[in-house]
Amino acid sequence: MLRLKPEFDLHRDVVSDILRKEASVCRVTEYSGAVDTRILNIERDGGILYSWQGATGTTRIGKYDSNTKQNKLLYTFDKQVCVSSCSLNKEETLLAVSLAQNTRGEERLKPISKCLTLLIEIHPISNTKVLKAVDCRVKVQFLVSETDRRSVLESHLLLLTEDGYVDLYHVLLTRQEGYRVVMANPERLSKTAERIAEDFCWVQWDGHTQRLYYVTLNDKFLMRCIQFYPNHNCETVLELPLELPANPFHTVKFVNLGFDHYHTERLEQELIRMEVFTNKIGSMCVCYSQPLKDKQELIYTVVLVHKDCSKAFRVSLGSDQSPQRAAQLHPLFIPIGYYVLVYLQGHFLHCINTRQQEMLCHSLFLSGIDVDLGLQCQSASITVLHAEEEPSGRLLDLASGRIHTAELSPAYLLQILRTDTPPGCPSSKTEPQRLAALHCLLVYMGNNPNLELKIVEWLCDNVNAFESFDQIQEFILASLYRICYEKSLSLDKVLPYSSVFDKKEVPMCLLEIPGVLCTTELHIEPVIKGKARSLQGFWSELQWNTEKTKYLDAVPNPRYRTSHIQADWDKLRSERRPSSHMNHIEENAKKVLSMVDTWCLDKKLVPLFQEEDHQQRALIGLTADKLREHLNRHLLRLGKKKIDLLVLNYVAKLLELVRHMLESVWLKHKLGPRVLCLKQQGSPAEWSVFHFMFRILEATRDLCLPLPPGYHTLLAVFAVRCLPHHTFLQYIDHGVLQLSETFVSRLMTDLDNSDANERLKFSILKRLPQPMEQRIYHMWDHPVSSASISRDYVRTLLEKHNKNKGFAFTGRDKPGFRPEFLPLTYLAKILSDIEEQALNPFEEQENVDARFVEETALKQTLILLGFEGK
Repeated sequence: MLRLKPEFDLHRDVVSDILRKEASVCRVTEYSGAVDTRILNIERDGGILYSWQGATGTTRIGKYDSNTKQNKLLYTFDKQVCVSSCSLNKEETLLAVSLAQNTRGEERLKPISKCLTLLIEIHPISNTKVLKAVDCRVKVQFLVSETDRRSVLESHLLLLTEDGYVDLYHVLLTRQEGYRVVMANPERLSKTAERIAEDFCWVQWDGHTQRLYYVTLNDKFLMRCIQFYPNHNCETVLELPLELPANPFHTVKFVNLGFDHYHTERLEQELIRMEVFTNKIGSMCVCYSQPLKDKQELIYTVVLVHKDCSKAFRVSLGSDQSPQRAAQLHPLFIPIGYYVLVYLQGHFLHCINTRQQEMLCHSLFLSGIDVDLGLQCQSASITVLHAEEEPSGRLLDLASGRIHTAELSPAYLLQILRTDTPPGCPSSKTEPQRLAALHCLLVYMGNNPNLELKIVEWLCDNVNAFESFDQIQEFILASLYRICYEKSLSLDKVLPYSSVFDKKEVPMCLLEIPGVLCTTELHIEPVIKGKARSLQGFWSELQWNTEKTKYLDAVPNPRYRTSHIQADWDKLRSERRPSSHMNHIEENAKKVLSMVDTWCLDKKLVPLFQEEDHQQRALIGLTADKLREHLNRHLLRLGKKKIDLLVLNYVAKLLELVRHMLESVWLKHKLGPRVLCLKQQGSPAEWSVFHFMFRILEATRDLCLPLPPGYHTLLAVFAVRCLPHHTFLQYIDHGVLQLSETFVSRLMTDLDNSDANERLKFSILKRLPQPMEQRIYHMWDHPVSSASISRDYVRTLLEKHNKNKGFAFTGRDKPGFRPEFLPLTYLAKILSDIEEQALNPFEEQENVDARFVEETALKQTLILLGFEGK
């Protein structure tokens, strides 16, 4: 499931170098003694602090620079000591160390205490100041400032104690003799200490963001976050109530504050394991687990602060628990991008999608003893290293001293897609996993063209829709979502990313995980306070995301659904006259198609975007217009320019996706230009392409999505070659196929006038609108087309003559008149109009000589037609 890349190996990168140095100290060519090397801390710049017992009975502290790959000796104790915590300031002039009492030797540090905390000057090594000597564990951690203020020499140190309080020391430094950096007033150091937190039972440090999270208990459990600013001031910026069990921690739990090799908690004693993960886009997840040993169950909760909700999962672990497995009932929480992996070795892996959390089917859940992350050790020895800026996770195996970067394996996810459902197993068992894997591949990993090509190949091999979802619709919507999801977390609730939401009834297999009970709690009430409200960056984004989530939860239909424009599309198609609205739609289409043309200059394998398709142009423009209107209504904060660009990219990418799918299937079946020739019957390969194109049409029609201009022409070409003529005509009558002028003109010219082809041509002509029918007749060399052209010509001449004489056609054709002989029809038309315009004499007089009226009327008609003079 994970693709692990080695980043650091303690033995390779550190121990081998130590052995050389110890050999030089002992003046031997090769040092043969054992070196007990232990990782102590990992600083923000990636530097790894470690200690080892020297050959001469000393304890040394060194640093491995991950950038230069070099080791550096920082300090040497003249005796063996137990270093339980260590931190180095950014300028590498001060070293803070906590020493645990050495119970193994007879000699003890004085004054006798459980922990001695020292601040040591190491540039050069000179003065040492005792900060604390207490009977509880103490963790040390230097703050790191982004600013480089060389005029002021100062460092700031956190001391975190097992008694549940945090002190912040402000250490002023001074430069002596041009190069020596020493503490300015070491005797006043204790007076600079500032108490910034107390009465906590759990604390976590995030060095990359300079944040401190801690949990306190008054009436209820409350997690607070302290943000340290570049000017070294700090304040509480977040308060979040948590639902934790009573007495969740036996002792104060330190997270991400170095590694204490002299104090190890027994795993089975941990009631709660808890960690916080953030992402710079403005997401925050609080994860904690609680094993229920008496019921052999595990409850793990993921609080999605940015989504204003929390999800609790209850999983049964089975009754056959060995003592070793029973001691490892706490899962690993591994952040990878916007996914949080919950992994319990030998039981399950839950890859939780923290952005698309509304349905369980968008998070991948795998269970069974065969679930394996690819780790070469027990998960109990793994520590997850936190880094907000890095999309991949970092795992430290303390037992071996190795650090790996961890990424989700696309090969593993592709394997999930391709795995056939076992015989006798319902597809509902595997389809949710396929859907989750597909979304992970398309959205999280989708910027890889080779990966996208493999997914399209899978679509070609699995053309028919699955029972619970349409994979082509998912491919289109998830790929479109990918191009803009990084703009804002609020787009998750505004843009469509799955066709599941358009279903009238969602299949149950997509709403639940077998054997897992999920409960969702809305409105978790995080409170963002202080300067964070006016800050740019993470806190500003988190605050806006939470407030926008509350707003979108309250308004009806916040998510744009492509199928909702069907009514507007039907209305637009019924418009016959140009209007300002139609002109606006056409302008939208021009902008989108110009962008597609820019992308596709070197991609002309499939004949698309090469003709005017007025219907598809109108749908392209309407889609862009409605999407822009929706985003402006709900996400005006993005700005109109960004929204306009986002909309154009979105619709252009839709057309590009369809072209990409066609190109892939085109290459797969090795089709060439001959497929456009209508004289040959379709081959099995062409039939497969036609079937795939028909599925794309079906998928996009259900969602009311536009297709590239030329798509319907290409589909009709394949249809007339692959289908029997009567079936082809039925497809037209049912609206499945659209007859474009390009296709019909090619059909008239490419096919001969055999009996079967004539019948097909006449059948198509009867189905064309009149303006297109008249244009098509000019392309077909046939007596019927010649007669039609002649009739049109005579009608045009007579209409011109009629206009010159000053007559207007005021009435409609009589039902009895048939326009086979146009001169006679014209004469009858004139007489009928004159008759309707004349006054009815029978209304004025009762006694009329009918014979006289008839003769007079005939005489006037002859004069009017020019056969007699007056």
